[in-house]
Amino acid sequence: QVQLVDSGGGSVQAGGSLRLSCVASGRAFSTYVMGWFRQAPGKGREFIAGTAWSGRRASYANSVKGRFTISKDITKSTVYLEMNNLKSDDTAVYYCAAGRSKYYSGSYNDVDVEYEYWGQGTQVTVSS
Repeated sequence: QVQLVDSGGGSVQAGGSLRLSCVASGRAFSTYVMGWFRQAPGKGREFIAGTAWSGRRASYANSVKGRFTISKDITKSTVYLEMNNLKSDDTAVYYCAAGRSKYYSGSYNDVDVEYEYWGQGTQVTVSS
């Protein structure tokens, strides 16, 4: 059981930065894998990044590697998505997510993790 509240979205110019936050709560929330997804208008949900509460490993979509960084602060029950060098194609509703690993690969993408808990979403708009 995990409850997620995400926030931090807004409007930013291309090349700018934003940091999204997701506060997790619930029974054994720290045992879940945490991730970020986004959904642009007219498109399907896209995996962006994932990580565990412990360790340093993280997984990223190719479209955001080198620009986005997922991190966490277990003392605040919060996972972050630092977004740098934003592009217009990054415009989307961003969702925090939590789930359980399905495999033992050590990857946190949505193939290896069954993400099933979701935040309400926060809008990110990037203008040229």
